[in-house]
Amino acid sequence: MPSLQSRLVAFMLRHTRKKAFASPENLQRWIRQARKRQSHLPPAALANRLAIGQGTMNGFPVYEIAPKDGAAKRILYLHGGAYVFEITSYHWALIAEMAERLGFGVTVPIYPIAPEHDFHDMFGMVADVYRTMLEDTSAGDIVFMGDSAGGNMAVVLTMMMAEQGIPAPARHVLISPGLDVSLANPDVVERARLDPWLDIPGGLEAIRLYGAGMDRTDWHISPLYGDLSVLPATLLLTGSHDLLSPDNLIFAEKARAAGVDVELVYEEGMFHVWPLIRMPEARRARSRIVSFLEDWAAMPSPVRSPLPAKGSSNISPCPDASRICRDNRSRPVAISPLRSEPAGFAEPLEGGPDMVGGRLDRRAGV
Repeated sequence: MPSLQSRLVAFMLRHTRKKAFASPENLQRWIRQARKRQSHLPPAALANRLAIGQGTMNGFPVYEIAPKDGAAKRILYLHGGAYVFEITSYHWALIAEMAERLGFGVTVPIYPIAPEHDFHDMFGMVADVYRTMLEDTSAGDIVFMGDSAGGNMAVVLTMMMAEQGIPAPARHVLISPGLDVSLANPDVVERARLDPWLDIPGGLEAIRLYGAGMDRTDWHISPLYGDLSVLPATLLLTGSHDLLSPDNLIFAEKARAAGVDVELVYEEGMFHVWPLIRMPEARRARSRIVSFLEDWAAMPSPVRSPLPAKGSSNISPCPDASRICRDNRSRPVAISPLRSEPAGFAEPLEGGPDMVGGRLDRRAGV
């Protein structure tokens, strides 16, 4: 049975955040409100625990989060937000926990979001970030991790890299990913009634803003319809009260049929991206992620293979905050101390998603 805390969070979401996805107009209004308050800065407290570096790629920030004694293996973390909302303090809390518990470095691109940008801008940036990671880290030592829209991006990025002969990462960790943005599955319509967070009208509007006019069944935005055989071993976490769950289950079945090792965590009563929210079910999910990646990390590292040549380096990993990163013009970018976040930006509280001062932080998306 879901914990009392998770039921309280679901109640709060249904009466607040779900309104953003009730209609295209509502989503547009929430985007406008979010732009006034959003910040991509990591919470300042993270600098006391971890090394934090910052560079740029194609003019957008890229953060490097790592244990202060360095890290050999790396995570490329792609945050969720329906392609239209910025990274939140909840994402940063999960990123920090993964870096600390696993001892991995985490690369966090603050990729361009819609409606100011679209699919082409997003993947132009994150593909370059991955290529740059490969200049000094073997693909066999890299994990793609993403939640919601970021989970979609992780799968699509791997497929796009496969087309270009770029090696896939060693593992995927997908948290409530959106894998079929057509939202045409009849089970999705039924699940929308249970979902306390997402709804179909606002979801389709987000895809319209992001999708650059592509058909919603094009694998570039709906990877369920792509070549799943190129994907690495995957941990997929989804909940029974998530609008995206029916297509997550179809993805797991199709990927296994294509020869992909898929470990599925299906949590009864859980809603969208529940592992990001501090509550008992999330702690259990995070421990499952850590166990999955620890088992992989214990395996011998593969021999690194050369990359196809493309352009010049854009960023460098910064496992030590005193190092220098480079931007997309190969100019040094000094790592300055992180400043305090704007008023209201806080580490997530136990009470629910993106809560600040006892109320929901309306800057955050999914």
